[in-house]
Amino acid sequence: MAKSSLSEREQLPPKINILTMFRLGLFQMGLGMMSVLTLGVLNRIAIKELAIPATLAAGTIAMHQFVAPSRLWFGQMSDAKKVWSYHRTGYIWIGAALFAIAAFLAVQVMWQLGSSMYSQGWSFVTYGWLALLAGIFALYGLALSSSSTPFAALLVDVSDEDNRSKLVGVVWSMLMVGIVIGAIISSKLLPAATTCQESTVGTVSLYSQPAQLAALQGSINRLFFILPGAVTGLALLSTVGVEKKYSRYTSRSIVADREDQITISRALKVLTASRQTGLFFTFLLAMTLSLFMQEAVMEPYGGEVFGMCVSETTRLNAFWGTGTLLGIGSTGFLIVPRIGKQKTTQIGCILVALSVGLVIASGFTANRQVLQGALVLFGLASGVTTTGALSLMLDFTAAETAGTFIGAWGLAQALARATATVSGGAILDVGKQLFSAPVLAYGLVFTIQALLMVLAIWLLSRVDIVEFRNNAKKAIASVFESELD
Repeated sequence: MAKSSLSEREQLPPKINILTMFRLGLFQMGLGMMSVLTLGVLNRIAIKELAIPATLAAGTIAMHQFVAPSRLWFGQMSDAKKVWSYHRTGYIWIGAALFAIAAFLAVQVMWQLGSSMYSQGWSFVTYGWLALLAGIFALYGLALSSSSTPFAALLVDVSDEDNRSKLVGVVWSMLMVGIVIGAIISSKLLPAATTCQESTVGTVSLYSQPAQLAALQGSINRLFFILPGAVTGLALLSTVGVEKKYSRYTSRSIVADREDQITISRALKVLTASRQTGLFFTFLLAMTLSLFMQEAVMEPYGGEVFGMCVSETTRLNAFWGTGTLLGIGSTGFLIVPRIGKQKTTQIGCILVALSVGLVIASGFTANRQVLQGALVLFGLASGVTTTGALSLMLDFTAAETAGTFIGAWGLAQALARATATVSGGAILDVGKQLFSAPVLAYGLVFTIQALLMVLAIWLLSRVDIVEFRNNAKKAIASVFESELD
């Protein structure tokens, strides 16, 4: 028996090293760079330069988030069917190539939408371009899911319990590094000489200025060709040879309950399993809505209220990305050990609300430095809040149900983030109808964002940790038992 056990251990793949962890992080870094392009640059151009209503611009872009439940299917596919003799790597590579192509196509359709709206108004043709843009972003989201979900599964496959948290920490920190790098590269590829000419306060379609439009189109098209191509390269570099060398897939007889294995119906049952689970997840939803509501309007805010050019508003991502990275990196080591997870989360939420107030104040003063400082603080607070909340979630229940909660929250978060993106654009349009001054319209978005975080703080104060721990396990068990009946 001892010899057999020794033989099995000798056949296990080697443990993943720190350099490979950072190499895997290059994939997440690429996703961070892509988020700058879609939710930052493209969204800004659509709302500010092409004068597309914010609700429609944010709604079309959010389509890639609304199709997030497709990751359930892609997770199951990568478990069951190999691509190029790999369970994960083939899906990652194909998905990365497809979402890079979809991003470039989205820009080309966006130009056509802006042209049609300027020349024909909201005609049948204009609505056709709008529908096509939404469809391309849906395809972008499907490609993203087909790549990112197998990648998440790969992280499980190549790690063990004793090093998985370190791997996840490294990889997800690289996501924020990607946002910072993506912002810097984008601002460099969008030279001020060609893109600052259009930065007038207010919203007038740039199609009324053909020369400036042509210069902007050239810069944007180049950016959306170079950066997605580089991201595809990062996806290849990060994963080549990793699955073959480190995967424990074949050595597993029982696959853990991962986020990509939870069904939508099971997620809904889990979220409503008990009063405390419902209360805690309502807090998480309110927190997510607050954290991401500004995502669709921040760069248009810089352009319309501050008169910043595209290269300057793109650089705003670097400020909040740096703050978020600092918040995530410091919370687990410095803050949580001293004051605890629930207190850390509460303080993070308070700082988010205060930083949003500072964002509003910067608009009234038209001070760019104040805006930049507010975004650093917002990023720091977001990092503290997110890390504290997720840590709290993992500790609230028994280890055997933690995967179920993570899976349910993963789906809920994706849909909440999509809702936040659309809501930000819709509230902005309402604000523009109510107020003539752009700063007041954007201020309405940020005010509601701050109020949502205040609601999240109140909900978190009502969560009883002891009751949660005592009842959650029983509630989840009853869900599973009912599924077996």
